[in-house]
Amino acid sequence: MTYHPSAEEIDLAAVMATLGDSTRLAILGHLDRQDGRPLMCSDFTALASKSNLTYHLGRMRESGIIRLEKSGTCKMITIRRDDLDARFPGFLDSVLKAAENMDLPALECEDEDETVEA
Repeated sequence: MTYHPSAEEIDLAAVMATLGDSTRLAILGHLDRQDGRPLMCSDFTALASKSNLTYHLGRMRESGIIRLEKSGTCKMITIRRDDLDARFPGFLDSVLKAAENMDLPALECEDEDETVEA
């Protein structure tokens, strides 16, 4: 079973440290643009190698930013927006707004003005 901290266990310092990486910020931005629809790990292979993605997604899960749910042989990824908004009101929106102006890695399909399909 994959560990996810409870909403009360989500620590602001851990969340901020986790989001101090451009790849993880890019993952967060891509997830946010899906309006709650889950993405698969394979949707992010343009950002990093599989082993690096495993590391980044693990850090994001352990800090409480994302939730991974098994669906067959895939793991579906969503932002824990409700938990983060309840714990730190306005924080997630502020981070995402600031990240819009950063030069973050893009997914290949975004270069073609398409959205990532889940």
